[in-house]
Amino acid sequence: MDTSDWGLATRMVHDGTMRSQFGETSEALFLTQGFVYDSAEEAEARFAGEAEGYVYSRYGNPTVSMFEERMAALEGAEAARGTASGMAAVTAALVAALKAGDHIVAAGALFGGCRYVVETYLPRFGVEATIVDGTDLDAWKAAVRPNTRAFFMETPTNPTLSLVDIAGVAQIRDALAPEAVIVVDNVFATAMWQHPLELGANVVVYSATKHIDGQGRCLGGVILSSKEWVTEKLDVILRQTGPAMSPFNAWVMLKSLETLPLRLRTQTASAEEIAEAVAGHKAVKRVLYPTRDDHPQVELARRQMLKGSTLVAFEVDGGREAAFEVENALRLVKISNNLGDAKSLITHPATTTHQRLTDEQRAEQGIGPGLLRLSVGLEETADIIADLTQALDAAAGMPRMRSAG
Repeated sequence: MDTSDWGLATRMVHDGTMRSQFGETSEALFLTQGFVYDSAEEAEARFAGEAEGYVYSRYGNPTVSMFEERMAALEGAEAARGTASGMAAVTAALVAALKAGDHIVAAGALFGGCRYVVETYLPRFGVEATIVDGTDLDAWKAAVRPNTRAFFMETPTNPTLSLVDIAGVAQIRDALAPEAVIVVDNVFATAMWQHPLELGANVVVYSATKHIDGQGRCLGGVILSSKEWVTEKLDVILRQTGPAMSPFNAWVMLKSLETLPLRLRTQTASAEEIAEAVAGHKAVKRVLYPTRDDHPQVELARRQMLKGSTLVAFEVDGGREAAFEVENALRLVKISNNLGDAKSLITHPATTTHQRLTDEQRAEQGIGPGLLRLSVGLEETADIIADLTQALDAAAGMPRMRSAG
């Protein structure tokens, strides 16, 4: 069935669907480790790649395949592979792109686990790494070496929502390191609001745990790229190292994709309103939201993204003490380090998601002690704003020693 003329919302309901002989309406969940063959000759042919069909769920599974095809349709990619988690997706993509003696250039503003892979894990196996200020194209250019084979970034970044100019890095790659691949972690922007492959990236990775699931249930990840790169570089890594996505988790994610456009449009519209409301509060020193006029990279955000996504970061006056007071005063918004959920969630990055970074590394990324990251859920926007306002009011009204930090 050719679905290429259908709109995104329609494709997220129907793309990739495979029905069994029973003609089920909802996609089937194939909880199986292995598969049987009609003959020894058929088994031989499948293992040799001479006949189509599944051989083992670590290599491929019908439910996982449906999820992968639907994700490829969402991203506009030729191929996709599901993984057990977002970090499995990042690690497998970089391992597939690099070997001993190669060099990677990465933006410094990365999730802690990603930074560990770049700075600590890959160098253990002979891969050199250079960390740069991702917002500075000159820094990317200066870091390129003859053996550079990968560029890695997340944009917008976690948690300060700074941006990397993907097209600008692609121009540097084309001029100085044409053999290198650009890997983009697109979790914060989502495939709805940013299309890295159209901007010159080669590989896109997601933690499907976030917006793709969207309801805080399952871990998962996904890697998207050209069919050639996936089959020639990535598949052998996934098959031999085993970060396979569970068929059950793939089924959950597959059903979630049916509502993803609806959820993200609603959450993003709420985030835009909430950023505006929070910016006017006396307890808030600054608000960070990519498409706001006061964002330092707003021109790039509007050129590179269709919308600003579902995350809002804001810094409260009074540092860590004030930030904790705000969190503890909230009634509707829950304290959690996850994001992209139907429930609105808030976290204090300096003591949670980015706690393992040094003070200097946090300062480089703009993660101050008063910074809070809000993931906007599906509650009524007015209710979220009211809860944030009363929590900020409570924190602002409590006597404390004011701090510039």
